[in-house]
Amino acid sequence: MLKAYLKKIIVFLITFEAKLVLKKFHPRVIVITGSVGKTSTKDAIYAAIAPYAFVRKSEKSFNTEVGVPLTILGRPSGWTNPYAWFVNIVDGFLLLVAGKKYPQWLVLEVGADRPGDIKHIASWLSPDMVVITRFAPVPVHVEYFDSPEEVFAEKAEMVKALKPSGTLVLLHDDEKVRKLSELSPSKKVLTYGFSRGSLVRGSKNSIVYEGRGQHRRPTGMSFIFTHEGKSAEVVTKNSIGRQGLYAILAAAAAGITLEKDITELARALSAFEAPTGRMRILPGVKEMSIIDDTYNSSPVAVKEALDALAHLKIKGKKLAVLGDMLELGQFSVQEHKSIGAYALGKVDMLVAVGVRSRDTALGALEVGFDASNILQFDDSRQAGKAIETLIQPGDAVLIKGSQGMRMEYAVEEIMAHPEDKERLLVRQEKEWQNR
Repeated sequence: MLKAYLKKIIVFLITFEAKLVLKKFHPRVIVITGSVGKTSTKDAIYAAIAPYAFVRKSEKSFNTEVGVPLTILGRPSGWTNPYAWFVNIVDGFLLLVAGKKYPQWLVLEVGADRPGDIKHIASWLSPDMVVITRFAPVPVHVEYFDSPEEVFAEKAEMVKALKPSGTLVLLHDDEKVRKLSELSPSKKVLTYGFSRGSLVRGSKNSIVYEGRGQHRRPTGMSFIFTHEGKSAEVVTKNSIGRQGLYAILAAAAAGITLEKDITELARALSAFEAPTGRMRILPGVKEMSIIDDTYNSSPVAVKEALDALAHLKIKGKKLAVLGDMLELGQFSVQEHKSIGAYALGKVDMLVAVGVRSRDTALGALEVGFDASNILQFDDSRQAGKAIETLIQPGDAVLIKGSQGMRMEYAVEEIMAHPEDKERLLVRQEKEWQNR
């Protein structure tokens, strides 16, 4: 009770300071929201704009009622340390009175854990640009909402908060997202995607490899994006999957609205690397490849990841190590079974981690997946140790699961350079390690 009360006081104070900072410095604000790919999109937009202006972005996934004002204030999380929060509040006050140089642009990720989260932020944050990523039929955090439609309506609140002079950037490939233009106070709308009608359109995407035979491994992707007859190529590094390309397309669209040259945008975005735990390619033991997608999980994101694994052209086996998808509420059983069924024909071996993922294994068995190629474990470290004995040179292993499953532990067990884990893996901060 006391902890919740103190949190309310802290949120009130840092939000009050953030409002005053916006009023004092008048930065231009870009907000990213949606169900899938928000953090990658935020980081890609930052990479597109940073060469031209003084920009600040949300660190990691600072996208809540706490994270958004902290980003505006330029302060880190105080976690559970009261003194750290006191310092944050004092420094927020000093920012207001000292008149320091402040960023021209803020790139903010905004998410919703529970009903009212985004509506509350939209009540005081009026963006110059809103970028909407993909929505999922069964989104993460749906457990706390009455339905997926309620999640969609919550995120639509940020569109309504857009300045009348602002720009709305929408994923054209998602029909529900396209319809959000009807809620926008602004007539400036730019769409991105791979489908016909996208104003910033991606095409000719392919996986880039190095080596031959059992030494062949993916290193990234290449694709072309086009706008008003002009085209440029982007070659990504150390990540695969269409979701990552959507992030880059959204960033290209954001840059185009700011009248940046597409060739220069392509150069900046080719230097962009996906955040840790988002379809990152890591070298594994025994000369195999790891696709590290351990940041979080939801049904649509797992299917995208399985598609990416299936498209790899390698000599070795393809293994999917899938942890529980949390916060799905009433949809949990059916969605885990659906993932198991979806894996058929895409992977050679399925490894289910966690109690809920027993339904993933069951779903795979029900559609005819060979039972001898399905393994089940209670925790991620146990799974990592087991698959280390099964992998061979040239194999590729996808590892994914919700935050609470700590699937990065499985990656750590089979990565070629575990001494680099603090740089390469998610959740390496002391606060996470103590949990």
